[in-house]
Amino acid sequence: MGRRRVLAASVAALAWAVCAQPVLAQPAGRQRALHSIVDFDEATWARLVEKGPRPAAYVFTASYCPNCPDAFEKLRAFVTEARRPVELGVVLMDVEGAKALAHARHYAGATRLYAFHGFEPAIRQSVDPKWPNVTPYIVLLGRDGSVQRSIGAPEEAVLRKWLP
Repeated sequence: MGRRRVLAASVAALAWAVCAQPVLAQPAGRQRALHSIVDFDEATWARLVEKGPRPAAYVFTASYCPNCPDAFEKLRAFVTEARRPVELGVVLMDVEGAKALAHARHYAGATRLYAFHGFEPAIRQSVDPKWPNVTPYIVLLGRDGSVQRSIGAPEEAVLRKWLP
């Protein structure tokens, strides 16, 4: 009985260690379906900038945005071609919970799906006070801590600078 408990505890610890690690975009096309939403409030962006995985890309979108899935796909294709593990987050600004999860299919290859939770203008202000509330709004965080922003898919030169 003692061995079973030790084995069960070991398996549980291993599972926790694997789940606690940030999930990064897989370079060779292994894509996971997203089954959960992470709340994105006024403090989330500061935490991601300070302690989040690097490099990372965050696509801020709305459920009604017709260009957002294409911009995300261009970004995902660049990351896949670069063959580098990258956090690819999608942040839905206008829906939460099950409604947000319904939009995950438009963002195959995303590593994390966030949904604004709180007062939308204040959350946008925390991300970028100059953000003109246009989507897709994409923020690239470099390995070195650099930050690049774009409305729509970033230019190829910007992507190469972000992920050399």
